[in-house]
Amino acid sequence: MRPLDPRLLRYATAARWFLVVGAMLGLAQTLVVVAFAWLLTRTITLAIAGSRLDELVSTIAALAAVVVARAGLIWLLDLAASRGAAHVKSQLRAAVLDRLAEHGPDWVGDRAGAGLATTVTTGLDALDNYFSRYLPQLLLTVIATPVLVLVMLLNDFASGLTVVIVLPLIPVFMVLIGKATQGVQKQQWTALQRLSIGFLDVVGGLGTLKIFGREGRQFTRIRTITEDYRTRTMKVLRVSFLSGFVLELAASLSVALIAVSVGLRLVDGSLALSVGLFVLLLAPEAFLPVQRVGAQFHAAAEGLAAAEDIFAILDDHPRRAMLPDEADADGAARPPADALRLNAVTVRRDSTVVIDRMHAEFSAGDITVVRGPSGAGKSTLVAALLGFVPLDGSMTLGGRAIAPAADRSWLAWCGQRPGLLRGTVHDNVTLGDARVHAGLVAQSLAWAGAAEIDPDTVLGANGDGLSGGQAHRVAAARAIYRAQAGNCRVVVFDEPSSALDADTEHDLVQGLRSLADQGRIVIVVSHRRAVIAAADRVVLLGGGAHVQSR
Repeated sequence: MRPLDPRLLRYATAARWFLVVGAMLGLAQTLVVVAFAWLLTRTITLAIAGSRLDELVSTIAALAAVVVARAGLIWLLDLAASRGAAHVKSQLRAAVLDRLAEHGPDWVGDRAGAGLATTVTTGLDALDNYFSRYLPQLLLTVIATPVLVLVMLLNDFASGLTVVIVLPLIPVFMVLIGKATQGVQKQQWTALQRLSIGFLDVVGGLGTLKIFGREGRQFTRIRTITEDYRTRTMKVLRVSFLSGFVLELAASLSVALIAVSVGLRLVDGSLALSVGLFVLLLAPEAFLPVQRVGAQFHAAAEGLAAAEDIFAILDDHPRRAMLPDEADADGAARPPADALRLNAVTVRRDSTVVIDRMHAEFSAGDITVVRGPSGAGKSTLVAALLGFVPLDGSMTLGGRAIAPAADRSWLAWCGQRPGLLRGTVHDNVTLGDARVHAGLVAQSLAWAGAAEIDPDTVLGANGDGLSGGQAHRVAAARAIYRAQAGNCRVVVFDEPSSALDADTEHDLVQGLRSLADQGRIVIVVSHRRAVIAAADRVVLLGGGAHVQSR
């Protein structure tokens, strides 16, 4: 990543605000530095000239005011940096989550979930150092250094020329050191992701590993990865300390060179004390931003490495097929306003055609079961309805074409995986609803065959505290709740009763019937006999999709 990547400004508008505010504060801080050097020089020269204390009071008061102003500007810049970092992280997280939703679960499933989680959480948190320490120094380097060098040239051309000649040497060291830092920092970031992925995999499969007595080998593996991460972290620290020493040495020698030149000219009387002292006070300030921006680059390196992964996700735009909004491709009339219709729909997974020119109609008030052999494309069809995978063909609801990237507020969905979160059953059922309907929670649980589950039951991560069947029923209740609270016209269930016994499955089927009786389009992917027996229509997938009506 470059010192200031344009993609940061494109994806996070808060970064633009910070740059404007930071530039204004940086310019004010530079002017205060010049005023401080001038007032301090004037105070010292007047004191040496024999001025009385009462004659120095006004100058000393102005000097004190400048010191307070400089402290205030530093505080304001830190405040702007911390708030800017918080807003930028929030915007980038929201943008990444939106892009992951656009790609869908297939795209996410092809990547390590722990790696994505680490990037979006720990990685983005590392941008704090980028905004609070690195970017302010970068702004000061761009603004303060030219201004201070110009002031030195106007007051003492020889000293200013020395700064102009010596100053470029520091960026050369910065570039060389920065390349080494980026290399070791990238290795450390990769090691952290590998550690996160390995630890999550071990935790997820710990029960199986314990049963087969293989947990010992995983302990050794985690220890090896951890040791690798520790070693790479120490390499980063070593490079950081060495580079800081080199930059400090270069800046100190440069200031010393100016000091020697000024001292010699003060001795032979060719330079006035006021000018020499003023220039000497400004010299360290001219080198300081350049020196610090190199040192702070190390603090921001982890955030920069994570930002590269973030921008890679944001730059990867999913392919979206266009849908016609006029009459169907076959010239048929519009479907009824209470139907979801697929006409010549083709869905691909990478280059493989999973569903080829499918025609189907799902009517309101009916339970339509989608069935077929494994691999026939049932889950792919659900993903296409949800907008997770692109499709070719026509999909209409109530006679109106549904764009691929359109909002799916008209659809409620329950997948094969419950996807429960830490919290109460009530929180999981009403997930994302700002206006909770208490009575509707109990009704949704009852319709999902989960009336015996207390809504106040506290769950752990991934629904810990419930059996597999109970977790599926809570997930079904969440879809039922969303359908009623959000007045969704279509409700999709993907194998909702696969882990249920016959009695509980009967209760769930009755709940699906109640949803259909409300005039909703209920689509159920299932191979269970009880669900198929309760269906009004059956869509068969495999060897060409067709509809079997009852």
